[in-house]
Amino acid sequence: MHRVVALVRPGQSTFELACAAQVFGVERYAFGVCAERPGPIPTLAGYDMLVTNGLDALDRADTVVVPGWLPVEEPPSSEVVEALRRTHSRGARVVSICSGAFALAHAGLLDGRRAATHWALADELAARFPGVQVDPDVLYVDHGDVATSAGAGAGIDLCMHLVRSDQGARYAAHVARTMVMPPHREGGQLQYSAPPHPEQIDGTLAPLLEWVTERLGEPVTVESMAAQEGVSARTLARRFADQLGTSPGQWLLAQRVATAQDLLESSDLPLDAVARRVGLSSATNLRRRFLAVLGTTPGAYRRAFRARSR
Repeated sequence: MHRVVALVRPGQSTFELACAAQVFGVERYAFGVCAERPGPIPTLAGYDMLVTNGLDALDRADTVVVPGWLPVEEPPSSEVVEALRRTHSRGARVVSICSGAFALAHAGLLDGRRAATHWALADELAARFPGVQVDPDVLYVDHGDVATSAGAGAGIDLCMHLVRSDQGARYAAHVARTMVMPPHREGGQLQYSAPPHPEQIDGTLAPLLEWVTERLGEPVTVESMAAQEGVSARTLARRFADQLGTSPGQWLLAQRVATAQDLLESSDLPLDAVARRVGLSSATNLRRRFLAVLGTTPGAYRRAFRARSR
C-alpha cells in the first residue's frame, strides 16, 4: 500500500487534515498522522488530537502531507526542517495544503519552483521567500516530487489529482463519488477571492454542463453551447470565467480528455474509437490533445495504468 503520513502541529487546522484523511483514507492507501512531539495536539476546532507517532514516521512514508502551518510567522524547528529534507531526499513525495507551503519553503523544497498557497497568503509567501515563484491563482502546483495547494478546499483538489496520478482517472472518479464531489474542478482560486457576480447566482451553468457531458461524442461546440443557453458566445464565455474560472472551450476539452482517460483505462477500444466517443474525431487529434493537456500520449497512458492494475 502507498503510505501517506500527515505532519500535524499544535493549533492544527482540522479541515486541512480532513482533506487528506478523507481522500487518502481509502483502500489503496494507508493513512497516518505524526507530530514533532507526540501526545495531545490542540486543534483550532477546540479539541485535542492524541498523536502517537513522532517524526520517524516520515521515514516510512511514500507521501508526506503538511496540512497547513499556522501561524505562518512561526518557522518549523530545525528537527522538522531536517525531517522534511530527509524525506524528500530519499524520494518520497512531499505535499502541502494551504499555509503548509510555508513549512516546505523553510525546508528549501520550493526554491526556484512554482508554488501555491491561499490567495490571502500569496504575497507574504513571495516576500518572505523570494526564491519561490508563487502563483496566486492556481488551485495547485504538482512537480511530481513536491506539490502545493491553494486555500483549504483546494487541498481536496490536489489530493484528488494525486490519486488520479497514482491510480488512474476511474479510481479517482470512484473516490470522488464516495465524497459526493466532482473528480476535477476547473479554474483557479482567484474566482473565490472576489464577491460573486450576479451570474453566479442567477445563471448557474450546472444544467448546461450536464447537457454537454451527456453529448461528448457529438459535435458540441462553444456556439452550440451558447445556443443551448440562449445567450451569445461572449456572454457564455463571461459566465464560464465568473463561475468556473476557465473558458467554455478549455472546459469542454478537459471533459473530453478526462473521459478518454477513463476509456483508455477500462476498455480495449482502439484509439480511433476512443477519439470518436469523446468528440475528438480521430486518433491523431486525440494524441495531440492528450499530449497538450497531460504531457503524455494515449498509448503511454494506457500502458502505464494497465501495468498498475495488474
